[in-house]
Amino acid sequence: MSLPVTLACLWVLATAAIALLPIRRQILPGIVLIALALVLLVWLVRDHGPWIVLPVVAVLLSMFRRPIVALIRLAIGRVRSGSQDNG
Repeated sequence: MSLPVTLACLWVLATAAIALLPIRRQILPGIVLIALALVLLVWLVRDHGPWIVLPVVAVLLSMFRRPIVALIRLAIGRVRSGSQDNG
């Protein structure tokens, strides 16, 4: 198994371990894991091509669906409030 695939597997285990923490203690490690996920995705694409990344992105979206939805809602709220301020 290649190094990026091995690190991606370890990333999944680390994410599962952090999920066991109380929600207040998940925020900082979650941010770090999201940043590491982006690095791993680029590394996986470079070494194995785009097809291996599709299931990895599906897993990433599944694991972080609530934070991603919260960030999208926050961004939409900022866009809406910013457009109302100008009008």
